[in-house]
Amino acid sequence: MNKKIILFISKGEHAASTRYRALSYFDLLRKNGWNPIHLTVHGTFSRFKLLHRAIQADVIVILRKTFSIPYLYLLRLCSKHIVFDLDDAIFCRSNGSTSRIFTRRFAQVARRCQQIWAGNEYLANAALRYNSATTVLPTSLEPEKYAIKVTKPSDTLDLVWIGSSSTRRYLEPALPLLEQLTERLPFLQLKIVADFDLPSQRLRTLSIPWSEKGESEALASAHIGIAPMPDNPWTLGKCGLKVLQYMAAGLPVVSSPVGVNRDIVEHEVTGFLAESPDEWQVAIERLIRNPDLRRVMGKEGQKRVTEHYAIDVTFRKMIRRLESMLAGRDRNY
Repeated sequence: MNKKIILFISKGEHAASTRYRALSYFDLLRKNGWNPIHLTVHGTFSRFKLLHRAIQADVIVILRKTFSIPYLYLLRLCSKHIVFDLDDAIFCRSNGSTSRIFTRRFAQVARRCQQIWAGNEYLANAALRYNSATTVLPTSLEPEKYAIKVTKPSDTLDLVWIGSSSTRRYLEPALPLLEQLTERLPFLQLKIVADFDLPSQRLRTLSIPWSEKGESEALASAHIGIAPMPDNPWTLGKCGLKVLQYMAAGLPVVSSPVGVNRDIVEHEVTGFLAESPDEWQVAIERLIRNPDLRRVMGKEGQKRVTEHYAIDVTFRKMIRRLESMLAGRDRNY
């Protein structure tokens, strides 16, 4: 029996959205009768190539990208079914300000796809204005990848932050409050798993270049995961990957109560939601001084990820949406 072809298109295979919302599902898709393919679309030639591949595919999944109306028209002519996958608030600027251009591009794609898969409720509500066939498919991961046993340092107590230079601006404002903590907790260290360093005169920092192979060990060897973030229309679209990775690695989490992080992190169960500098310091110090609390919260976090944010859980929702579309129950065209 010929397998159905599902073609994921994105800006690149190394993008987090591609890895966690497409490539991670390839093995499961193959086991369930699908032939998954990824295509990077960047530039005129790749757009022509996509039109050719679209004719052969049963389903196309567009990951975050937007196109002009003429090209969308051609893509629809060549395609049987199109899905728009959304894991960022691409309808506004990354500083949270509104953009008519971004909103218009988002609306153009949303109206012309048969389904929309949104990474959280905020994104789903934005998409529902243009397409009723919208479903929340949370960004998910493989819990077993992070649940590894490693030796944690005994001479420091490590806070860890994972990200990239594009989200550095979320970590920098938290540095002063972490520096203040060193007055009472001189053994505190901030581990930064990213493509940059953030030196401090008062707080020990350890920069670890991010790699897909090394991220699990870098997280599991820390003691507490942190996720500071401002509250604006852009950050409301974030899908909580950072806190999910911490929890999967068995770490308690201290996070800003922003967007989906408020839903993922159970306050005083898997970690703490902290807003003011005082709340941040109290939460971190409480975890530092109580290793049993760290252990209990870490285990609760792993349980929550396994039950609600594992890729096999989300995959079951994805398959139901695909089957619904192929059966003709979604008629947005």
